[in-house]
Amino acid sequence: MNLIEKYFPTLTETQVGQFAQLESLYGDWNQKVNVISRKDIQNLYEHHVLHSLGIAKVIRFAPGTQVMDLGTGGGFPGIPLAILMPDVEFHLVDSVGKKVRVAEAVAKAIGLSNVTCSHSRAEDIMGEYDFVVSRAVMPLVDLMKCARKNIGKLQRNSLPNGFIVLKGGDLHAEMASMKSLCTEWDLSQWFTEEYFQEKKVVHVCVKN
Repeated sequence: MNLIEKYFPTLTETQVGQFAQLESLYGDWNQKVNVISRKDIQNLYEHHVLHSLGIAKVIRFAPGTQVMDLGTGGGFPGIPLAILMPDVEFHLVDSVGKKVRVAEAVAKAIGLSNVTCSHSRAEDIMGEYDFVVSRAVMPLVDLMKCARKNIGKLQRNSLPNGFIVLKGGDLHAEMASMKSLCTEWDLSQWFTEEYFQEKKVVHVCVKN
């Protein structure tokens, strides 16, 4: 939890309380549903919460922005971002029902009114959003095929509407076919922990 306050020092008392609750909530749920590797649950704040918040170092969504978190698992990056940006609407989607139930339960337990959840495949989601965010390992090309239809035309943010994805390693091959549409940032420029040395945020602009 200290890591979150280190990099986001202007949190409100409510936000600090919500972030603090995540440890016990995910610890408890992870005993029933394996949403985080049991070897990694002790790294919850660094590997999952702070990693999710890397998106907020690239963009603070404008109030009223609609964001879909595709392949959310137990709620990452959607839940940490929803805590940080209470005026933004987040729709968390995953094809695994038990993981969606965890995300929904955690959001409800900490009082997030700006989060909705769906047990659904990406192809079946018909709503429009300003951005699709994801920590999933799906290649960018495949992610765009699944959800490009969901990117709306109304622009209200500093970045053009599109995809904002947390990735790791060398992305040149993966981004080759859409290089002109992509911008990437190294998370190591903001977070000094070794875990973030090869972690990146990638924005893919969608031209409608």
